[in-house]
Amino acid sequence: MSRTLRVSVRNAKYQQWETLLRNRTKRHRAGSFLVQGVRPISLAVEHGWTIEALLYDADRARLSDWAQGLLERPHIEQAAVSGELLAELGEKDEQAPELIAQVKIPQQKLADIATRPDWLGIVIDRPTSPGNVGSLIRSADAFGADAVVVTGRNAADPYDPKAVRASTGSLFAMPVVSAASAHEVVEWARKQEHAPVVIGTDEAGERALSEHDLRGPTLLVIGNETAGMAKSWFELADATARIPMSPKAASSLNAANAGSVALYEAARQRS
Repeated sequence: MSRTLRVSVRNAKYQQWETLLRNRTKRHRAGSFLVQGVRPISLAVEHGWTIEALLYDADRARLSDWAQGLLERPHIEQAAVSGELLAELGEKDEQAPELIAQVKIPQQKLADIATRPDWLGIVIDRPTSPGNVGSLIRSADAFGADAVVVTGRNAADPYDPKAVRASTGSLFAMPVVSAASAHEVVEWARKQEHAPVVIGTDEAGERALSEHDLRGPTLLVIGNETAGMAKSWFELADATARIPMSPKAASSLNAANAGSVALYEAARQRS
């Protein structure tokens, strides 16, 4: 039988949930994060992620069949949370969501990823915006990538609620792993049976991205929103490619947009 907690005040349990939203260090120490929204929660369940708890609106007269179906799953802790508090955890100004899920952070590592002849991955190097991370995960899923790697010890967290929302559930559909540096990623890549070609992207790249053969195992690298790729990527990548832009352009592409264009080009070649 599932256990049901009742939370109507900002007690220690509520503060713990709030911490999972706001504090990256404590989120990873606890090993879980909060998931908001019907589609992301459904995809987390569909892809077999561990649901540690389901928080539902205790003030709602009737929950939907979708919510009731999830609450009927055995061995998941349930919490009946007042509508006001659930709205705060759902980060909504208006009506509280029906459900919020507390989900276990998987212990995925680079070493767990295996490549194949048509493998495609993307590195997001030292991103500062959780929204950009989530958007790139969404694009990676849309264009058939097999994995997303986030590099940098202080990089934006894929399990930040802004990243989870921006991914619209794609976070749950593919491996998303963290690595400390370019050296760690390239060392892993070189050891693979189907070693991916590592292609960095930079506006001063040697050739246009479309001139590179992206049909074999490929790892695309997208740099930081402001500074671009770390120096080590220029030294370690097999090639550096540019995304052609209009000479009239006032600025370079946003990191998430640049990554989406690069992933599209790989998908176009493979089609």
